[in-house]
Amino acid sequence: MNKLMNTVAAAAMLLGTATMARAAENVEVLHWWTSGGEATALEVLKKDLEKKGITWSDMPVAGGGGTEAMTVLRARVTGGNPPTAVQALGFDITDWAKQGVLANLDDVASKEKWADVIPGALQNFSKYDGHWIAAPVNVHSTNWMWINKAALDKAGGKEPKNWDELIALLDNFKKQGITPIAHGGQPWQDATIFDAVVLSLGNDFYKAAFIDLDPKALGGAKMKEAFDRMTKLRSYVDSNFSGRDWNLASTMVIEGKAGVQFMGDWAKGEFVKAKKEPGKDFVCMRFPGTQGSVTFNSDQFLFFKKSEAEHKSQLVMASSIESPTFQSAFNVVKGSAPARTDVSDAAFDACGKKAIKDLAEANKAGTLYGSMAHGYAVPAAIKNAIYDVVTREFNGELTSDAAVKELVSAVDAAK
Repeated sequence: MNKLMNTVAAAAMLLGTATMARAAENVEVLHWWTSGGEATALEVLKKDLEKKGITWSDMPVAGGGGTEAMTVLRARVTGGNPPTAVQALGFDITDWAKQGVLANLDDVASKEKWADVIPGALQNFSKYDGHWIAAPVNVHSTNWMWINKAALDKAGGKEPKNWDELIALLDNFKKQGITPIAHGGQPWQDATIFDAVVLSLGNDFYKAAFIDLDPKALGGAKMKEAFDRMTKLRSYVDSNFSGRDWNLASTMVIEGKAGVQFMGDWAKGEFVKAKKEPGKDFVCMRFPGTQGSVTFNSDQFLFFKKSEAEHKSQLVMASSIESPTFQSAFNVVKGSAPARTDVSDAAFDACGKKAIKDLAEANKAGTLYGSMAHGYAVPAAIKNAIYDVVTREFNGELTSDAAVKELVSAVDAAK
């Protein structure tokens, strides 16, 4: 009888060990990469992990800015069951780190010398209290324009270099009978345009307003001009824009139904997936007045504290993310620049090479700024307060003068 019990106990132990091993070889990943181009890019990471014996449990939450995903995450953490890995941005990473719930990645980061190749601007969020707590996947820059090449050629082929030339181009698109600006009426998309508009009015102004939160910059004449420009741009958007997802706006440009989209370089992934080529089918350029400067966000994966066995899988995933081979393969598809400075641009198309070059130049010149719209300039509470004012003004609920006053008070209340 004792022999039988020992055998059963041994079998149960082996089964438990096997179950733990299987659990350790699986990562549950919460993310918001649900568009065609994004899903294609994500497959690169999935397949890389599969080669290393780690399966992927997908937990996608649609919503380009990640707001919905963070709501789901809070519920999971509150319930005591956080995912293995989570896509996150900027101050959201810092907020989780402050709660002491994130896993330590120092072992792999030190071994692979991440600190030598990941830009300092990213490390400000990838590290907390001196320890690595997130692995950056890419560097997206947000002050881009994506123009339908055929429509641009019909307009004379000249890329707009300033505000007046941009307005002339939009007027030309209207004459062609297409929607001048492809846009989705969601607060984060409105804020993405506002980011570029504010930056176009000067680097010092952008820094003072969105990084330093200087009340004089937030409430001054330049900010009124920024809102005036948003009102003007609103006049070139079609009537069905409300609630439209960003990738559907990209499709409008791809199909020649619209002239231009103001969007971060993740939009390029949609053009690539549609087998469109830069220079031939579409043009990528910086928002007029912002060349030489870059507003960025960086998709990063943070890892919650789990069992020791699961932590090993987390470290494998983090290592895979920072592999130069993966960084190149993923970002070629995603449309972003690598999160490492030592990755060759050989595999990238013309827009990708420009993104890498612009990033390096801005980093060197000190004109690389965290994007307000994407959580890298200010904490979430302040970002959301700005979102509210920008969206209300863009939709005609506030005049430019009223928006300036609202912006100052909203930011002050959110601090």
